[in-house]
Amino acid sequence: MTELLIFGALTGFVSGYFGVGGGMVLVPMLLYYGFDMKQAVAISIVQMVFSSTYGSFLNAKKSVGVLKDGLLLGIGGFIGGLQSGFIVSNVSTKSLEYLFLSLVAFAIIRIFVSNVHEEQIQEEKSRLTLLLIGFIIGMLAMSIGIGGSIMLTPVLLGFMKYNLKTATSLSLFFVIFSSVAGLISMSYNGQMLLNEGITVGIASLIGVYFGIKLKQNTHVVSYKKYILILYILILASMINKSVF
Repeated sequence: MTELLIFGALTGFVSGYFGVGGGMVLVPMLLYYGFDMKQAVAISIVQMVFSSTYGSFLNAKKSVGVLKDGLLLGIGGFIGGLQSGFIVSNVSTKSLEYLFLSLVAFAIIRIFVSNVHEEQIQEEKSRLTLLLIGFIIGMLAMSIGIGGSIMLTPVLLGFMKYNLKTATSLSLFFVIFSSVAGLISMSYNGQMLLNEGITVGIASLIGVYFGIKLKQNTHVVSYKKYILILYILILASMINKSVF
């Protein structure tokens, strides 16, 4: 129980600071603690409902101005996330681990080559395109216990020209939709561990608060470096756990 509370607080801080659901941090910790991949995914999804909702509430006070795109992406993510229970039930644990590794590697490359720039005037985006992006990210991300921000942030930064902090805020908002859908789907398919998930989720709220406070005071260039460091550490951890 104590370990789960510590994991929750640490995950919440990372979630608030980096604008992620926290699954890419929590899943490796739970694997090292002794849970298998599917159990770790279940606990992670519950935690993400807590951290993403509270974190987005705090971010809303800064009025990032991306509500319209966020809702479209979120609706797509919700529909995609509903497919996760089926995927987890029918795909091997090893395949899910390799999918996790692939997505983290993609995010590292995409963020590394992207420029950190001020937000530009946005062209009107196709609603269907935003919904489709959300659907694909929600479906894949919930199947491996992450909220989708690790995939969405590079897309927003590299292709939609949001600045980095706005992209991470929008990505955390997206996680609300995908994680709630994942919770419903996993519960329906009998994959959920609610008690452990709620314990971690409640503890994460404290970390989220301090993570967002620190994010607001971090220079954007340094912020990009910290995100890359985080993703590289997670990738190395998962390679060590899954491959060796």
